[in-house]
Amino acid sequence: MTLSRSDRLSLFLLSAATLTFEINLTRVFSVAQFYHFAFLVVSLALLGFGAAGSYLAFSSRPSRWQPSQALAGLSFAAGLSILGAYALVNWLPFDSFSIAWDARQVLLLILNCLGLSAPFFFSGLAVGLLLSVAPGQAGRTYATNLIGSACGCAIALLAPIFVGGEGVVALSSGLAAFGGLVSARSRSLQIGALALLCITTLDLSLRLVGGPLPWLSLRLSPYKGLSYALQYPGAEVISQRWNSFSRVDVVRSPGVRSFPGLSYRYQGQLPAEDGLLVDGDELSPVLHPEYARDFFGYLPAAIAFQLRPQSLALILEPRGGLDVLTALELGAQQVTAVESNPLIVQAAGSAYQKPGVTVKNETGRSFLRRSRQRFDVILLSLASSYHPVRSGAYSLAEDYRYTVEAFQDAYHRLEPDGLLVASRWIQSPPSEELRLFALVITAVENLGGNPPQQVVALRGYNTATLLLKKSPYTAAELGAIRAFARARAFDLIYAPDIQAEETNRYNRLSEPVYYQEFISLLNASPRNAYYAAYTYDVSPPTDDKPFFGHFFKWSQAGEVWAELGKTWQPFGGASYFVVLALLGVATLLSALLVLLPAAALRKSSVSPATVAHTTLSAGDGLALGYFGLIGLAFLLVEMPLLQRFILYLGSPAHAMAVILFALLLFSSLGSRVSQRAPLRASLLALVLLLLCLPWILPSIFDRTLGWALIYRMGVTTILLAPIGFLMGMPFPGGISRLLERRGRASLVPWAWAVNGAASVIASVLAALLALSFGFSWVLRLGALLYLCAEVVIITLSRYRRG
Repeated sequence: MTLSRSDRLSLFLLSAATLTFEINLTRVFSVAQFYHFAFLVVSLALLGFGAAGSYLAFSSRPSRWQPSQALAGLSFAAGLSILGAYALVNWLPFDSFSIAWDARQVLLLILNCLGLSAPFFFSGLAVGLLLSVAPGQAGRTYATNLIGSACGCAIALLAPIFVGGEGVVALSSGLAAFGGLVSARSRSLQIGALALLCITTLDLSLRLVGGPLPWLSLRLSPYKGLSYALQYPGAEVISQRWNSFSRVDVVRSPGVRSFPGLSYRYQGQLPAEDGLLVDGDELSPVLHPEYARDFFGYLPAAIAFQLRPQSLALILEPRGGLDVLTALELGAQQVTAVESNPLIVQAAGSAYQKPGVTVKNETGRSFLRRSRQRFDVILLSLASSYHPVRSGAYSLAEDYRYTVEAFQDAYHRLEPDGLLVASRWIQSPPSEELRLFALVITAVENLGGNPPQQVVALRGYNTATLLLKKSPYTAAELGAIRAFARARAFDLIYAPDIQAEETNRYNRLSEPVYYQEFISLLNASPRNAYYAAYTYDVSPPTDDKPFFGHFFKWSQAGEVWAELGKTWQPFGGASYFVVLALLGVATLLSALLVLLPAAALRKSSVSPATVAHTTLSAGDGLALGYFGLIGLAFLLVEMPLLQRFILYLGSPAHAMAVILFALLLFSSLGSRVSQRAPLRASLLALVLLLLCLPWILPSIFDRTLGWALIYRMGVTTILLAPIGFLMGMPFPGGISRLLERRGRASLVPWAWAVNGAASVIASVLAALLALSFGFSWVLRLGALLYLCAEVVIITLSRYRRG
């Protein structure tokens, strides 16, 4: 059977709609819930695709379906389900923070997963159907699907700028409806698709003039910072903006009072402020133009500008601009503010418009690598709100500002006697402030410095601040720091000449635990022994494992389990448990929606032909095992690439769009030539390339991280082109060689199902493994599984000859 041009156009539009919706869902999840659930989107997409394959594998109807009519109906259903799934998630009262003790939330999570997988089910059903009715055109069909998906990546990156995240939901639905309209033959389908297209077009038109349909407005978790801020009487959102990778809100509320680290000895009038929030969370202060200037001298960063008056200052990620104003008011001659999000600069207003301030819209890492300028003070702003470490609420979030390589980059940009200043929230027992200390001393030692003579740490009642000097501290500087600490009631944690009796004077604890742990860490030999023995994982993060907020160790498991539901421990005390729970849910849903229909249909009264094609030989089992292996491998390569390239491309949204675009585009080219290319040689080349990738990436990043974003996108595309090309061959090549040539084309839907089931599990497994072992080892595991697929092909060829 030959597919028409209208069928291919319909498939292209449906594929574009599906990927646009998938990528946008990560933004919706990040805003409405937390980053934990953003990566789950990939699992949900694959769950829908796998369930579609299962349906096709054990249904006697697909062979009798008319492709054009079925494609039109499935596109229309996908468009409707995109709106329905969004509405379900938006209005279903799912409370992620009480999931540890409220069994109903598990059920609601499963309902969320099932609802969100529906659009991907219909899309996967369309692709699987076309592969089934025309297996001889598998390469062209797969290529059309992947090219459409690649275009969806580009749409998802650009569309939020104009219509916001909610508007992209309507756009995705409209694209699917248009796809249905293209191939529809029946009048009822034409009317339905046209009506849906008109509704979504109306919503998009209203958004462009500032008045969207209200039912699509996004509801936030009650635990988000914006939700808290709006609980105060008189609170209101005075500004809301979207771009391709974030939503920025400014809230005006009498309850907004955020001055991290401010000394309790400040008795003056607190400046009036608004709250700036990114993705509905992490409130940062935006000061009103009138404020008391003496206020800034009571912030912990003030000591840096007392030590370096008339300084050239670099502020990294200053968010609402408090640190920019601090530097200016305390005498900095010139302030360079590096803020990666242009919406923040627009929303924060006056702080970035002051004389003497130069704004750079790029990531701090990119600027540090590109700039040749040196600074007297480099200040890494405390951009996050306080989160109890025991909650594990941000364990899964990659933070490339707090890695060994990041601090080494900043160290290189200091003047010979320059200061690097960083603050973290006080935790009990010590954790994030202790990890910051571990990170600093590791970075300095790697560069040949002498950490005991170059680091000072002090704390107030809620933050700890580290000051790293590029050269050893002088006696005069240490005296000035002690005088500042006495005047502002800051406790010394560490200084080169510190005495135990100097600590724990103002913000008193039962024991000087921060001093004790800093000294123990500094003197530990080897340090790995200290990290292994400590309560939390406080080892320094690296670019290969950039999870600054992940402190969980398996030794905590008993305590966490014992306290479930008894204390406030969102997500069971550690996000590692969240990933384990999601892995369990993914495995369960894969079994229910992908594997169990096989058993049910084999026991039911289906036609003899259906029973025949569900009966597997040993060779069939090997062939299906091959599709499971490549499903696991594909996601174990894709997921760490998505996370690793956040550093290089500046944001998760950019990384997801560019990585998926490159992989899908070149995979489509690979699928087109898959029937002519030698499958075993292609797999072997892919394995070798993936094994080399962990060594290639750091070198390329080092040389090009300072380039403009558009050039880095180009480098990414070129770098991933051969990988994507080779990754596009195993699936259609397997259909051609392992199924069709053996007269087992009836197993194509089952192969699609097994591949989808394995991919669902792999997407969660990849996140779990990255937390423990880093991205490089996950990539190597993906390469190993592709090698196992090669072994299956060899075994199957010998099996057939035998």
